[in-house]
Amino acid sequence: MRRIIAPLILGIVGTAILMSLGFWQLQRHEWKQAVLAEIAEGIAAAPVALPATVDPTMKYQAITVTGTTTGAEILVLSGTRERGGGYNVISGFVTDDGRRVMIDRGFVPQDARHDPRPATRMRVNGNLHWPDELGSATPAPNLDEGIWFARDVPAMAAQLDTEPVLIVASAVGGDAQGVTPIPVSITGIPNSHLSYAVQWFLLAATWAGMTGALIWRIRQRRF
Repeated sequence: MRRIIAPLILGIVGTAILMSLGFWQLQRHEWKQAVLAEIAEGIAAAPVALPATVDPTMKYQAITVTGTTTGAEILVLSGTRERGGGYNVISGFVTDDGRRVMIDRGFVPQDARHDPRPATRMRVNGNLHWPDELGSATPAPNLDEGIWFARDVPAMAAQLDTEPVLIVASAVGGDAQGVTPIPVSITGIPNSHLSYAVQWFLLAATWAGMTGALIWRIRQRRF
């Protein structure tokens, strides 16, 4: 009996730890679901005027602005499932009260890259956004061609001479100039905690099973 005490204790403790990690991930899953619901509610809220002070804590806040694009733009390599490869058009924008911000106007296909998009007046409903798209492998922008490979708010603002404020358009009133808005959504925000929980529970079951097999082998040696 004494020979099985150590592996039995190790098995119980190991299984308990792995199970607790699984339950913790279930709690994280519920927390993330609540966060996503809050974000979705904020995205769909009635838009308000652009606040005097803007910072990343306001990410996803619904905003409405009226003004004129500057004619200066950045094209960010992009693509949609329906229309294939293309670009997101990031335009400099001067609001009616004189603020210079950026508008992510949406998508244009590759063959519309060189279409003229001169300064035009429009009303934009959208959401404040600070995309997390930069990675160690992200190429530097091709400034000669005006093509970027990620939306980098501070760098784009410096290039377009605006505040580091990006509004992703969900609806545009006025001449959209062939640009199709791609509204912010929670679709791309990961929530993998449920799959992590399943993995921990499977590891717990495996640990318990191996413990049972080890104890059975120890008992068999007695005979």
